[in-house]
Amino acid sequence: METLSALPSSSWPESNSNPNTPPAIADSERFDSDSVSSLPPQSPQTVETAGLSTAAVDSLALQPSLLHLSFNQDHGCFAAGSDRGFRIYNCDPFREIFRRDFERGGGIGVVEMLFRCNILALVGGGPEPQYPPNKVMLWDDHQSRCIGELSFRSAVRGVRLQRDRIIVILEQKVFVYNFADLKLLHQIETIANPKGLCAVSQLSSSLVLVCPGLIKGQVRVEHYASRRTKFIMAHDSRVACFALTTNGQLLATASSKGTLVRIFNTIDGNLLQEVRRGADRAEIYSLAFSSTAQWLAVSSDKGTVHVFSLKFNSGSLQNDMYQNDSSLSVSPSGSSFSFIKGVLPKYFKSEWSVAQFRLHEGSRYVVAFGHQKNTVVILGMDGSFYRCQFDAVDGGEMTQLEYHNFLMPEEAF
Repeated sequence: METLSALPSSSWPESNSNPNTPPAIADSERFDSDSVSSLPPQSPQTVETAGLSTAAVDSLALQPSLLHLSFNQDHGCFAAGSDRGFRIYNCDPFREIFRRDFERGGGIGVVEMLFRCNILALVGGGPEPQYPPNKVMLWDDHQSRCIGELSFRSAVRGVRLQRDRIIVILEQKVFVYNFADLKLLHQIETIANPKGLCAVSQLSSSLVLVCPGLIKGQVRVEHYASRRTKFIMAHDSRVACFALTTNGQLLATASSKGTLVRIFNTIDGNLLQEVRRGADRAEIYSLAFSSTAQWLAVSSDKGTVHVFSLKFNSGSLQNDMYQNDSSLSVSPSGSSFSFIKGVLPKYFKSEWSVAQFRLHEGSRYVVAFGHQKNTVVILGMDGSFYRCQFDAVDGGEMTQLEYHNFLMPEEAF
C-alpha cells in the first residue's frame, strides 16, 4: 500500500525489533479530559523519492510550507511537518527516509518521533489541518494509518514521547499517559505555555520531566522514579526555552531576555554554570546538550549558533547526584580575572561561547549535536540543513561540512 522511499529496510526497523519500540497500543478507554479511539485507515498519498522524472520534479516544484521541525531522541533523525503532511529524514548521512502527503487539507503542526520505531505522534496544524488541533493522533507507519487518538478540550501545544510514556502539553496543563494502554497517570498545571515547553529524559529506568511552574521564571522538575518534585527559580523573567540531558541529570534554561543560559542540577536545583550568549536581547529557539554533557549548543533569532564548554565535572555529578558537592561547580573560563571579580561588572566575567556558526537572520533554527565528534546539525524553517564541525581546542568559527535544502524536490533521495 504505502512504501518507504527506495531505502533498505534496515533504515526503518520492523515493529518491536528496536528496544525503544513501545508496546502495543490499546484504544478502548475514555477519560474525562480526553478520549481514546481506534480509527479507520487513512488515505495518505505516498511520494516515492527515488528516480524522480523531470515531469515529476516539475509537478512538485511548489514547496510546502513548514509548520514544525524536531529531532528524534538521539538526534539521528528529524521530522518535518508541513501544510501537506510530514516527512522523516536521516541526519548522517543526510537523506529523506519517507514522506506522507495527504490529499485533503494535510496540515501537520506537530510530528514527534520515538527514536526510529514505527509509531509517531501527529497533531494537525496550519490553515487546513489534517486532524483537529485538539487531538493527538498515534500513527503506525507499518499499518499506514492512525491506530488511536487522545482528545482534549483545548489545542495541543506539544507532544513528547518516551519508551513507555506519552506526554501531551496544553496551554496550561501537562498530561502523562502510559504508552501501553493510554491510561492517564499524572496531570500537571502550569503557567501559560503557548510554546508547549516540556522536556523528558530517555532512560528506561526512570522518567524525569521538566515543564514550566506556576509562576514566571520557575521550572518544575518531576522525578517519577523517586516520586520527588523540585521547583527551580531559573530566571527573573519568563522561561523561553529549556533542555534536559538524556539521563535527566542536567537542565539548561534560557529566559525571554535571551542573554544568559543557566545549567542546573535537577536533583537539588543548584546552579552549576552560567554562560552568556550575547549582550543584546534575543529569542532563544533551541538548546541542546551533547551526549556526554561536555558541550551545550544554542540557537537564536540573531542568526548565530553558539557552542559552549560545560566546565563542571560530569563524572562527579553522576556519582554524587544526591550530595551537595562543591566540586560540581568550577570557576568560569574568565578565571584570570578572579582576583578582581568583585570589581568587574558581571558582563566581563561571563563565560562566552567557544565556537560559532553564522546563519541567515529571519529564519527559525533548531540545533542538535551530531553523532560524529564535535559536530552539530542545524535545521531551519526555511528548509535548510547544515552539518558543521567545531574545533574543541581553539574554538572560533565552525566549518560547514554539508548543506541541503530538504524542501527542494531534487534534494529528495
